Order: sequence, then C-alpha cells, then structure tokens
Amino acid sequence: MSTRFAAAAIWAAAAFSPAPAGAAPRVYTVTIQNMTFSPAPVGLRIGDSVEWVNNDILRHTATAADRSFSVELAPKARARTRLAKPGVVRFFCRFHPGMKGQLSVGK
Repeated sequence: MSTRFAAAAIWAAAAFSPAPAGAAPRVYTVTIQNMTFSPAPVGLRIGDSVEWVNNDILRHTATAADRSFSVELAPKARARTRLAKPGVVRFFCRFHPGMKGQLSVGK
C-alpha cells in the first residue's frame, strides 16, 4: 500500500463515521489522481453510492473483480455506483491493472 493511499485511508476514517443502521443512503467519493484511487471510503452500507471522479488526464475504469460494477471514466468525468450487497469488493482499472482498491460494505 502506498504512503499516499495509507494517509488517505486514515483521513477517510477520521472524516467519515459509519452511518447508523436504517440511515439514509450516503454518497462517498473516490478520486482517481496520479494513477491512484483514494480515499478508501469507510462506513459503506448497502444502498450507499460511490461517486468515482477521474482527475487524471487518462481514461480509467473502476471495475469490480466480481464484475458487480464497472464504470468507464474519461478524463475529468465522474460516475456513480450503487452498492447492492455486503462484503469486500476488490476493484481495479481495466486499462491500468496495477491500480487497485477495495470497498468494505456492511449491512
């Protein structure tokens, strides 16, 4: 794990506390910049959404390893994915397989 990604994960843990059970769905942002996904959202639940924002100059994807979602993002584009099931979802960029991350989705 890169130092930048680890720092982003720590920041995200402090900035986003888990939503209480039965809370309204939330939107979490994952930014793609410098060939890296960050921050790793904390407190995700079924029904929440992840907004993917591509701040790079290259086209990227956010593709779930289990194929539960895949979004393709042109430079400066954004797209949302709704989380439909609990568990750990690993994701990557189809164009740049070294770009990886994971989402931990609670009930």
